[in-house]
Order: sequence, then structure tokens, then C-alpha cells
Amino acid sequence: MMTTLKTWGAAIFVALMLTGPSVAVQPDEILDDPVLEERAREISKDLRCLVCRNESIDDSNAQLAKDLRVLVRERLTEGDSNEEVVDFVVDRYGEYVLLRPRTSGTNMVLYGAGPAMLLIALIVGFGYTRRRSTARTPTERKLSDEEEARLQEILKE
Repeated sequence: MMTTLKTWGAAIFVALMLTGPSVAVQPDEILDDPVLEERAREISKDLRCLVCRNESIDDSNAQLAKDLRVLVRERLTEGDSNEEVVDFVVDRYGEYVLLRPRTSGTNMVLYGAGPAMLLIALIVGFGYTRRRSTARTPTERKLSDEEEARLQEILKE
């Protein structure tokens, strides 16, 4: 029994080690300058692959991700700063390409909309329950003689 547990434990450990982060950067993409390569990796991990959606271009094997990795490295070798490279890619592909969107401009509306809607819902709910608890219950009204006669007539039919 103990041997089986050790075997399963070892198998699970190996499986977990193999599922670690994979890097899709090809050897022909790597820059000779280690400082530029480190900057390229730093930028690439924050850019979204437009094909794979929630993968960085550093982790994706898609052709578009490869093209973006090459583009980032080309811009760095031309002397652009990290911010200039990111701005260039955002200008070209839109802010969706950022894995962590900027917290400015239109995005502030999106960030604030959720809490604002929750606050509005809480206020409306509180007002509704407060109004309901203080509302008078309707009093029952007796039927008039005509209504009583009509009801009896309908029930006989």
C-alpha cells in the first residue's frame, strides 16, 4: 500500500513539474544582447496574444504572437524605450492587447461601473424594503348588496 502511494505521489509530482510555465520564444527570436532580451521578455509577458486571448505573447505559439515578439525586439533594437514599444503596439492593435489594461480614461468608467451599480442596487433595495415595512396594509372592504347578489348569481351558474 505504501509503495503505491509513493508511486502515485511521484507521478503527481512529475506531472506538476511538467505543467509549469512554457515559453514559446524560439531560439531564432532571442536577441544577442541579454539586457535587450530581458527587456523584450518583460514587455512580452504583459502583452496579450490576440489569438489565444488570455496568454501572453511570450507563452503563445500562435503566428501572430511570434510576429508581435519579433516586432517588440525590432523596436527595442531601434532604440525605443519599453513605454514607446508598448505604446506602438497599443496604437497598432488597441488597448485589448494589454494583459493589464491601463487605469485611465475610458477604463475608469468600466472600473467604476460595477461598484456604482452595486451601490445603486443597495440603495434601491434598502428603499424598497423600508417603504414596504412602513406601508399600511390594505383594509378589506365589504361587498355592496348589488355585488353580493351578482356574486351569488355567478356562483349558481
